[in-house]
Amino acid sequence: MQNALAVFEDFKIRRVYDEEKELWYFSVVDVVAVLIQQRDYQVARKYWNKLKERLSKEGSELVTICHQLKLPAEDGKMRFTDVADPQTLLRLIQSVPSPKAEPIKLWLAKVGYERMQEMVDPEKSLNRARENWKKYGRSEKWIQQRMMGQETRNKLTDYWSKHEVTKEQEYAVLTNIIHQEWSGVSVKEHKSIKGLKTQNLRDHMTEAELIFTALAELSTRQIAETIDAKGMAENKVAGIQGGAISKSARLGLESKTGKKVVSKENYLPGKSFNLTE
Repeated sequence: MQNALAVFEDFKIRRVYDEEKELWYFSVVDVVAVLIQQRDYQVARKYWNKLKERLSKEGSELVTICHQLKLPAEDGKMRFTDVADPQTLLRLIQSVPSPKAEPIKLWLAKVGYERMQEMVDPEKSLNRARENWKKYGRSEKWIQQRMMGQETRNKLTDYWSKHEVTKEQEYAVLTNIIHQEWSGVSVKEHKSIKGLKTQNLRDHMTEAELIFTALAELSTRQIAETIDAKGMAENKVAGIQGGAISKSARLGLESKTGKKVVSKENYLPGKSFNLTE
């Protein structure tokens, strides 16, 4: 997971990005502070605690949907705090009478629903991503491959969402199955090889890794479409078969070049990256 601060009208709102679920989680107390226009963290925290009690008595499921993750506290230490995804926060906001309700809902749509923005204005989103990668030293060749891979990924997740794979954790499980099959290592192990922690694995892949990831996901989707895979069990089968196609191609390339495709190379600051794959 990757921690980051967002700002709304000079209020700092802590958030954390879950790379596997591809979802932002926001500090509930920080959002409540905006709604009640209170910069004293303890006052906002007490307000949230009372709101939780009221919602629990009313039988609301919102309190149980919120869970805890570690975020940086005022003293700089990482401490557990209540967090919620944008959808849950939008529902919580309705429970707090505040003139800031509408503005912060629009703000959440901007900073929390990146995928929604992409659907509304794909070209703007792609251009923004391209510029960000350029700033971090990615080559045009790498950027093109990364963007093509993301399009392939989006088509696969769109298929899943329409064929009875709806839970975020199920996306993560299927993604790991495909990755393990083509690469021989899990997503977590691949990140470890590259020395990554909170960073997005795909943003640190070599050109070859991106290509084989895209081949595995493209194959998975086409197989799933062919067999009309529905639910986790059938899509797992498609994932294993799709990953196996990419694995076969990987092994063929490795036998010809004598080089492993899964690489420790990354774009971490202070480390070189071989762009001549």
